[in-house]
Amino acid sequence: MKDFEILSRDTVDAVWKDNELKVLNNDLLPLHLKRVNDAKSWLETRAIDSHRANSRLLKKALRLAEKDDVSTVLHVNAATITDTYWVRAIGSDLKYEDVRFNKDYFSNLALRGLYSSFNSAAKRKDTKTPELTNIGSFEKCWKLKNGRWWMHKKANHEEMFSEIFIYKLGTNLGFNMAEYQRGKNVVKTKDFTNNASVNFEPAYSFMGDNEDYIETLNALKFLCPDAISDYVRMLFLDTICANPDRHTFNFGILRDVDTGNIIGLAPNFDNNMALISRGYPKNINSKNDLLIKLFNDLLNYDDSLKKYVPLISDDIVKDAIKSVGMRVKSKYITEFIMNRYALIDK
Repeated sequence: MKDFEILSRDTVDAVWKDNELKVLNNDLLPLHLKRVNDAKSWLETRAIDSHRANSRLLKKALRLAEKDDVSTVLHVNAATITDTYWVRAIGSDLKYEDVRFNKDYFSNLALRGLYSSFNSAAKRKDTKTPELTNIGSFEKCWKLKNGRWWMHKKANHEEMFSEIFIYKLGTNLGFNMAEYQRGKNVVKTKDFTNNASVNFEPAYSFMGDNEDYIETLNALKFLCPDAISDYVRMLFLDTICANPDRHTFNFGILRDVDTGNIIGLAPNFDNNMALISRGYPKNINSKNDLLIKLFNDLLNYDDSLKKYVPLISDDIVKDAIKSVGMRVKSKYITEFIMNRYALIDK
């Protein structure tokens, strides 16, 4: 598919022809295409990570002739679980209902990579799967349960605790958090778009690779001031829980599917690289910690942001640890978090 239309549900937003973008509906156009008039680079951001071992197995089972990112995405018309954007050939009569996902046939292969799943997947004639547009570096899959999509992501004990603990702590503090649950060697997350009833767009759409806190803050002030409080709270949790992996693909904004208006920041998700996920930190003294410095720089850049920093205590942290129900060094984790909290310029 060399030339194609870009749609939001059944509304044509733009046409990509002869490597040029012609915008027809700017209100609904994906933010990435407003920033960069390159449809192919947008498609690449929607592709499953080719470095994942199970990604290669999935593509082989589906018998994809061309396995580059653009060809992979086009195999499923660039449709995803978490937004209503997709593409079709110019002149095609395909409808959104024809390309949106309603089966999870290939979930086990994408998650586990078992040979039995490989053979089972290879026998299927219907190769429409959300796994080809399920981005990220961890082995994962989408599972459909009672009409709702859930992300299942592989996790060891420490990764699972860190992810669920941060969800519990954030929820207890009244923060905007994606829902997490424990599974067998996986952590499960409910699709916070509710089957694309809103459109999720990662921060990469408007920031590119730029992760700078202050520059992101200023971009949000322009795009959606209502998102600022949730952005600061997300960074607060990243700071006290030592999450170095906040990047422009694991946070973003939600948009109204009918108007394109920005609703606010998406719920906080993807914290499985934080806290004890890579073992218990050896140095509990955080005076020279980069994340603390970056967060304090943000708070001192705009003093009004300090009102979004909550009061926490040992008991609040301990309650969140207890609610997870997993065996960890509770005293150590509490001390680690409270030491970091004490260094924030509140």
